[in-house]
Amino acid sequence: MNEQHIEDIISALYDMIQDARALPLGADKCILERDKALDMLDEIIAQLPAELKQSRTIVESRNELIGQARREAESIVRQAQQEAKELVAEEAIYQEARRQCQEMFNKTQARIAELRKVSNEYMDEALRRTEEAIAQSLNEVRETRSKFHALTEAQDNRPAASASEEA
Repeated sequence: MNEQHIEDIISALYDMIQDARALPLGADKCILERDKALDMLDEIIAQLPAELKQSRTIVESRNELIGQARREAESIVRQAQQEAKELVAEEAIYQEARRQCQEMFNKTQARIAELRKVSNEYMDEALRRTEEAIAQSLNEVRETRSKFHALTEAQDNRPAASASEEA
């Protein structure tokens, strides 16, 4: 009976009471083997502290495991929160860099447009001055040519007049 578990002993005691003969004139009373019933109760009492100790150990192990799992979960949550903060910070940095990049791009485009306008104005002014210089030179060439033609005609007419005078 030493190796039986408490449940088995209680079950056997229950069966023993169930199967016991009833007393005459007392249906709710029965005859049991006192020594056998007492031995079974002693066995239960002897095993009960070991069972309770084992139950307490199991409960403590379970509580320790739950505590450890809770600490790990809290650690994971803290780490996830930290990573989320870092990602938000990185996103803010990225958005600021993107904004600055767009601002620099817009300034560059405006500067390019301004330089294009200034260079076009400069080129137009240079071409206008060149055109005026060429027009002035052309007028001077025309005047010189005109004077040359006039001089040439005067010389052509003179020798004829001089030749007729000599004759």
